[in-house]
Amino acid sequence: MTAMRQLALPFRHAPLFSAADYLPAESNAEALAWLARPASWPGHRLALWGEEGSGKTHLLHAWAERNAATLLPGEMVRGLVPLPEGGGVAVDDADAAPEPTALLHLLNAAAEAGLPVLLAGREPPARWPVPLPDLASRLRATTAVRLRPPEETLLRALFARLLAERQLTVPPALQDWLLPRLPRTGAALREAAARLDRAALASGGRVTRPLAAAVLADMTGEAEDAAPAGESPEPPALL
Repeated sequence: MTAMRQLALPFRHAPLFSAADYLPAESNAEALAWLARPASWPGHRLALWGEEGSGKTHLLHAWAERNAATLLPGEMVRGLVPLPEGGGVAVDDADAAPEPTALLHLLNAAAEAGLPVLLAGREPPARWPVPLPDLASRLRATTAVRLRPPEETLLRALFARLLAERQLTVPPALQDWLLPRLPRTGAALREAAARLDRAALASGGRVTRPLAAAVLADMTGEAEDAAPAGESPEPPALL
């Protein structure tokens, strides 16, 4: 009898964004220090910036949770955005807000109400291409804190947590083999965890070296025996 292959159902994975799940490190220490004291933000505004997957969204969720603030995706900043009664406002992907006048109104209304505003984007607000001089002026005056590229210890801890979120059992030795071969960003690790999850579900089995090698080759376009510079191409023997 031929073994039936398990069908991979398209269930959407919900990432964990609570404050307890955030991994502190040297690369995000400055941001964490600023987020802990919103009363000291100049003009009641702060912006976090960094590359995709650097942890901006997670920090916005955690800050909003801790301060009972309202969290908005940038695409929802349209028209007259109603202010919350308290707690403040966090805007993710604020650099992609479709209506600059709406973002300007939100910043002005929050300032008048004395509410803190936390923004996030890939570049500091002073570099956002905005057509309104008043908005550009307010963005230039916003304190901007960078989330720097993650260090090795953070990448290792993040990858292990992403796998655990998906209830994937990946032996430490296999994680050690995979990590140096993946791009050194949080976004790449999230993509790798998602691909491993789909591949394991489709195969109806566990995450093995051959399965991980196939996922890696699909992500990077490199052969499975490709090794990082300075590392022996011989991988550990894993089932």
